[in-house]
Amino acid sequence: MFSSLREDINSIIERDPAARNGWEVLTCYPGLHAIVMHNWAHACWKRNLKWLGRFVSYLARVITGIEIHPGATIGRRVFIDHGFGVVIGETAVVGDDCTIYQGVTLGGTTLVAGTKRHPTLERGVIVGAGAQVLGAFTVGEFAKVGSNAVVVKPVPAGATAVGNPAHIIRKEDQSRSARMFAAYGVTPNGDDPLSKALRGLIDHVARQDEQLERLTATIKAAGIACPNVLEGDKLDSVTLNRLVD
Repeated sequence: MFSSLREDINSIIERDPAARNGWEVLTCYPGLHAIVMHNWAHACWKRNLKWLGRFVSYLARVITGIEIHPGATIGRRVFIDHGFGVVIGETAVVGDDCTIYQGVTLGGTTLVAGTKRHPTLERGVIVGAGAQVLGAFTVGEFAKVGSNAVVVKPVPAGATAVGNPAHIIRKEDQSRSARMFAAYGVTPNGDDPLSKALRGLIDHVARQDEQLERLTATIKAAGIACPNVLEGDKLDSVTLNRLVD
């Protein structure tokens, strides 16, 4: 028990630059308190002391603002940062070294009791603030879920999910440091893929406009008659790109 607690404290110090020492983490970090109390509640749950497990879970929610169902499986060195408003459902599985920020929900989308209803986070997953991960699917190792993303389908290992509904930026589209810790799931190349696609289309249309203008000018210079075509507004690619940023 004490070795596990020491592991948890050290992992928090590694991931949170605001953590100055072990005593501060032990006494002032609600995420750590929630994990410790969940271990008690989960032990009761496995011993068929269901009510007692739920009551310990309820006390943990009152004290920490973090609600973890006693049936949930939480791995080692899991860090719930800030934590207020975090909800983790009964059949959720959180793997070792995961990081979860405030306002996250690991929720279920079915009402069928006795089935796997909540997500599984594999080792090293980071879930940003306000993200909702909903359903009985897996978020792969070292994947990242951006803040306020709504994830309703599996996320491959090493990928990043952003947006509502979430879109997947695959591992091969990111930098090589897929396993590097990223606070709140923010990565250097973590732009919304839809925004990237729109910017690409806008730039492509702008280039086509320039090519058409040059082509028309060349035809007129060669003395070839061109029918009069009503000119539309010129594409303002700079302004449009700002709108999708």
